Amino acid sequence: MSALPLSPDPELKLLLPVTDEPEPEVSIVIPALNEEITIAEFVAWCHEGLSKAGIKGEVVIVDSSTDATAERALKAGARVLKAPKRGLGRAYIDALPFIRGRYVMMGDCDCTYDFRELKAFVEKFREGYEFIMGSRFKGYIEPGAMPPLHQYFGTPITTMILNVIFASKFSDIHCGMRGLTKDALLRIDLQSQGWEYASEMVLKSVHCRLRTAEVPIRFLKDREGRLSHHRRMGWLSPWLAGWDNLRAMFVYGAHFFLYRPGWVLLLLGLLVTLPQAAGPVTVGELTFSLHWMLFGVSAVIVGLQSIYLGVLMKVLFDFTGAATPVWLRRFRYDRTVALSIMTGLVGLGLGLPLVTDYAQHGYQLSTLGWKSHLAVIGLLTAVASFMTFTFTLVLHATQVAARRRR
Repeated sequence: MSALPLSPDPELKLLLPVTDEPEPEVSIVIPALNEEITIAEFVAWCHEGLSKAGIKGEVVIVDSSTDATAERALKAGARVLKAPKRGLGRAYIDALPFIRGRYVMMGDCDCTYDFRELKAFVEKFREGYEFIMGSRFKGYIEPGAMPPLHQYFGTPITTMILNVIFASKFSDIHCGMRGLTKDALLRIDLQSQGWEYASEMVLKSVHCRLRTAEVPIRFLKDREGRLSHHRRMGWLSPWLAGWDNLRAMFVYGAHFFLYRPGWVLLLLGLLVTLPQAAGPVTVGELTFSLHWMLFGVSAVIVGLQSIYLGVLMKVLFDFTGAATPVWLRRFRYDRTVALSIMTGLVGLGLGLPLVTDYAQHGYQLSTLGWKSHLAVIGLLTAVASFMTFTFTLVLHATQVAARRRR
């Protein structure tokens, strides 16, 4: 056993086994926290899986244990990256500088995911796929391996939510056994420190438009004497993990709640408001007047704001770089600002008849009529113009900030 010099992060230390693969094509990167019961067998499974797949690889255990996990992993032939205890997602972030393989496999070292069966993942890599999810539901779940709450409620519901938000077709987004190219892992740029890393990775794979596939896998029961991490942390742990994953979905999928709903509200508001520009409108027994215009104006403003925020989300999460130039062309600074100023002045002009009437009647509103309706249209136009102006500023400021970060 030998130790490499410390990485730029002084809290990390890489330990090498006696026999070490010099040129791995696959890196199996696994976080570990007090897994001395299963770690040696798990590393043996990995080596068996690599051998059956006909590919050279390394096993990197990111260890934050206080028991004999590190020593047993080293003895079994794995590299061990000693790291402080700071979350599952952070373990993969810490490991990134130490990954040597072109392909990266992830999972758990509790022998619940069968890493003896790596061949299907390797075949997908060879076919050019960049992100490969294991699927327990398309494969085999050993009786008692997954709590009913997870198997029949938590995982199916959150998978369905993600598929609806992102128009994806995953069957098991919480499966821990997954693979991706190192290039894809770098592009995904993981930020999550805890359980939610799993959802962040899936969500960013959609944003990055990675070529994605699913592979059926075997999911096995915990070994006798071992408690899962959720059980170690208490009954509330699965619920907190679920909430963290939903938060990641909603943050990275914010445009789903903004862009298209915004268009629905905008069109509905315009449909209610614009026909009343010259006065009340009667349809059958229903009369649309200023109260309906108030509703319409509110819908237009909320809808337009949602659309603009949705566009900003598309730009902020434009990992491929394809969407941003499109929106910058649609909202060119000079043209959009000039148009906003002109339409804002038009809006103010539409309110002049009501202001004049107000002044002529001793600063009191006369009977509500066409002037009031026209003034509402003018006010809406002025507000929408100002919103467009400020959105354009923020859109272009976002690009300036992005260039500074790069």
